[in-house]
Parts: sequence; C-alpha cells; structure tokens
Amino acid sequence: MDTRGIAPRQDMVREIANLLLAKRGERPTQLVGSKWVYNYIQRTPDIAMRFSRQYNYQRAICEDPVVIQQWFDRVQQVILQYRILAEDIYNFDETGFAMGLTSTSKVVTRAEYYSKRRVIQPGNREWVTAIETINSSGWALPPTIIFKAKMFNQAWFSTIPRDWRLEVSENGWTTDAISLDWLRYHFLPLTKGRTHGKWRLLIMDGHGSHVTAQFDDLCAENMVIPICMPPHSSHLLQPLDIGCFAVIKRAYGQAIQSKLRYGVNHIDKLDFLATFAAAGLVPFNAQRVIDKLDIKLRTPTPPSSSGSSTYVPHTPYKPTDIHRQASSIKALLRQRLYTPPSPAK
Repeated sequence: MDTRGIAPRQDMVREIANLLLAKRGERPTQLVGSKWVYNYIQRTPDIAMRFSRQYNYQRAICEDPVVIQQWFDRVQQVILQYRILAEDIYNFDETGFAMGLTSTSKVVTRAEYYSKRRVIQPGNREWVTAIETINSSGWALPPTIIFKAKMFNQAWFSTIPRDWRLEVSENGWTTDAISLDWLRYHFLPLTKGRTHGKWRLLIMDGHGSHVTAQFDDLCAENMVIPICMPPHSSHLLQPLDIGCFAVIKRAYGQAIQSKLRYGVNHIDKLDFLATFAAAGLVPFNAQRVIDKLDIKLRTPTPPSSSGSSTYVPHTPYKPTDIHRQASSIKALLRQRLYTPPSPAK
C-alpha cells in the first residue's frame, strides 16, 4: 500500500490482519491483539513506523521558567484578591477545523523511507471555528460554531443539538462582535446559575477579539475576571490545549479518513479535571508545569571590550587584500591561543 501512496495507519494494518484471519474461514474468527501491529513491525525489518511532529520555535522561546512562574504568580494573586473558588474557574478558546482534512498520524511504511509519507486529502479546505469552554470541576458549555457564510441556512443545522450556538463570518473565524455576543448571550447566562462564589475567573489567550474594551467592560459588570496567558504558551498552560483540542482534532481527522465508521469519540468529565491539573491551575501547582521545562533563556555573554577582538573581515578585491587579511587572522589566532604564564610564588 505504501508504494501506491496509501501508507496505512496502525488501525488499518490491524484491520487488514483481521480480514486475512477472517478469510481463513476458521470458527470462531480470531482477531489480532492490541499490540500485534507493534510486534509485527518489530520483527519485520522491511517496514517501520514514522511520526512527524511540528513545533513552533516561538513556543520554545517562551518555555522560560521565569515567564511561566510570572504567569502562576499572577493567577494566584487574582484568585486570592477576588477569593475565587476552584469551581468558578473557566477556560475558553477557539480552535479551527479545515473541513474534510485528515490528521497527521503514524503510518506503516518501508524501513528505508525516512521522509514523511503523504496522505491524500479530500480537498475541501473551508474553515470552521469552534469556541469551547470548560470548567475546572468537570463540565463544559455547549460549543459555539462559526461557519464561513453571510447568512444562515437552516438546512445545515437539522442534526445539530439545540443548545449549540451558531454564528457566521466571512472567513469562518471569530470576530470582535462574535466574541462579545458569545460572552453576553452564551457564557454569562449559562454560568450564572452555577457560580459558587462571587467572582468567576476566565482563562484565555491574548487573541485580539478577546482583548477589547467592550469585552473587558462586560466582564467587569458581571463579576468575571478575564486573564490572558503569555504568548505562545497555551500548549503548556491552557487546559483546552493540553487535553481537549488535540483529542478533538485527532478524532475529527480519523473520522474523516475512516468515513465515520467508528462512531463519535468524546471527552468526559475526568478529561476536564485532568487538563486543569496538568496546567497547574486546579489544584494550584505551578511546579507541575515548571518541572517539565527543558529550556531556560540565558543572557548572552557580552563581547570583550578589548580592541583585539574587533576585527571585521571585508571582501578582498586584490591579492594584497587577501595576504593582509590572512596575516590579520593569523595574528588574532596567535593572540587567542597564547596563555600568559602564571606568576611565580
């Protein structure tokens, strides 16, 4: 299959093996175990599993323990100042879906291939955005779905649950107006009756549609404290990114590729509880995130003020320029390599 450009997923390899077993006609039909694909690849040198992972360099830069600690200090200060209870902490964010786009995954390929294998996409790249909100005690608000359109077509939504909020925009992305309407008509009414204390904490990223005067004012009027994470840090600090969005997108991509044969994958209350804990928020534990960091920014050592280290080469235009620069470089190397003797005691 790999030679035909259809490098299979592990679950597809398992299906193929089960199909071959079924064709033997044995009763009862035997099925391979959950570890069969892994064991098969280990004992077959001609094939191997390859996995691609993208990583944003700016996110790596922001994995500075100082930056992360400042975030936790700010969260703790807000919680103490407003006496916010753990049950009143929320996280909301948007995630986008390219319609009909399958997900990146491990595939089984011949062992001599080291490059990423290609999977054919259906081709529909229309964008849809989902606004998701979860609570630290383990429940979620119905989502808000933003379609690319100018007006609603009721026929699109015949099977969508009635408590989902639907919006349209020119490009399928969120806007200032949509975010404000989400806050006024969705978040505030649905969380008011479930508030345990006086104030609610709303953790979010610094997207422009969230950081507007109208949004902040409406929060203040309704005793909601919005707090933004540091840029490029949501993979560490945002519960939705840590345990929800990746699962949703992976399930969506697999559903597209397998044509919805396996039903609906879902996330439950235990997943929400685990994501807030992994983000160090509930229970509050900054060290849980900081201990995972392996990057610490360091201040570069300033260059020496000595005039001997200020040599700057220039493009030579004549043979004499080459000899002159060669002599300068040799002299500089001799100076760097020379170590003065220690004074006699």
